[in-house]
Amino acid sequence: MSAPPLSEIFRSFLRIGLLSFGGPAAQISMMHAELVERRGWLEERQFLGALSFCMLLPGPEAMQLATYAGWRLRGVPGGLIAGLLFVVPGALVILALGLGYALYGGVPLVQALFVGIKAAVVAIVLQALLNLARKSLQDRASWGLAGLAFVAMFVLSVPFPIIIAAAALWGYLSARGEAETAIPAPAVPLRGTLMTVATWGALWAAPVLVAWAAGATFLTDLALFFSKLAVVTFGGAYAVLAYMTETVVVTKGWLSTAQMIDALGLAETTPGPLILVTEFVGLLAGYAQGGVGMAVLAALLTLWVTFTPCFLWIFTGAPYIEQILARPRLKGALAGISAAVVGVILNLSVWFALHVLFGRVRETAFGPVPDWGTFSPLSLGFVLLAAALLLGARLSMVRVLALLAVLAGAWHLLI
Repeated sequence: MSAPPLSEIFRSFLRIGLLSFGGPAAQISMMHAELVERRGWLEERQFLGALSFCMLLPGPEAMQLATYAGWRLRGVPGGLIAGLLFVVPGALVILALGLGYALYGGVPLVQALFVGIKAAVVAIVLQALLNLARKSLQDRASWGLAGLAFVAMFVLSVPFPIIIAAAALWGYLSARGEAETAIPAPAVPLRGTLMTVATWGALWAAPVLVAWAAGATFLTDLALFFSKLAVVTFGGAYAVLAYMTETVVVTKGWLSTAQMIDALGLAETTPGPLILVTEFVGLLAGYAQGGVGMAVLAALLTLWVTFTPCFLWIFTGAPYIEQILARPRLKGALAGISAAVVGVILNLSVWFALHVLFGRVRETAFGPVPDWGTFSPLSLGFVLLAAALLLGARLSMVRVLALLAVLAGAWHLLI
């Protein structure tokens, strides 16, 4: 079929961006229904191949799939429209919620609402863990890799990038099968690829260099950290949250543990990729440094260095998709990463649960240990209720978050 006009692409991806609640699985399903079934813009084979490619990349796979779909339809302009519309609606909502949280988060009723939200977050991360485990752990080796990743991160505090690199290397070396013989030539020459890398690499680095040249130490530090995060976000936002939390809470002291859990709860309620939680983190860190103005600037800078790399990966790699997917060792690297990510998310689940259920948790040489005298039966009740609603009744995440927040607020008013 002929390429659709940019106006049609705009309308279609605006609809997707406004309705993209529910995490990557729901977002990918929505795109499939819109682009393959309703519009017929992509064939089933093209859609699934692009999804496999996006899962090989760091960053939010759903946003990158949208960008690829736009690129496939109308080149770079189409990719920019699709990718931006997938992110911008949720980013605007996060900006508003983040400023409201920074200004009014200390109000007792607001704090009570977040008791329920935090409990729901524990159940949401557990649901993500179970879903990923069913898909990724198919044999003893993958189960063993997941277990090693959990021990390495929870007990030994091995950095997340090292775990991902080791898992990818194991998967690459242990892969079986031969490359497909009919590997098509790339769609663009090497010179064009290098120009794409140079252009988007410069765009990525520009605000970081400006902040450094201006002597803005905090903004430079913030931009460098989230730039590094953009390179290691394999396995989605849940996988990288433990690494991000350790850095922004423990190492840098930008946020408290409670604020970090609240950030994920708010990100779950908005459209767009869950990795928008980085915008909330950047905003709160900026607010602590210099008030509302610095908060907005930090949020925008965080967004830039989080999502500009996504366009770099897609516009550079899209012409090579069929070549990459024909090589089994690259698929093996992805399988290794996916298995390790299960262990990383288990680490995140335990970490969140400890900080929600106990008032004090101390860090030791062998991982976090709770103060058993600070156990909260109320929080446990909310966690169990959230798990029953999500895993048993199968209510949506947004409904469960809203319901738990209302129940926690009502409990606060009654007591």
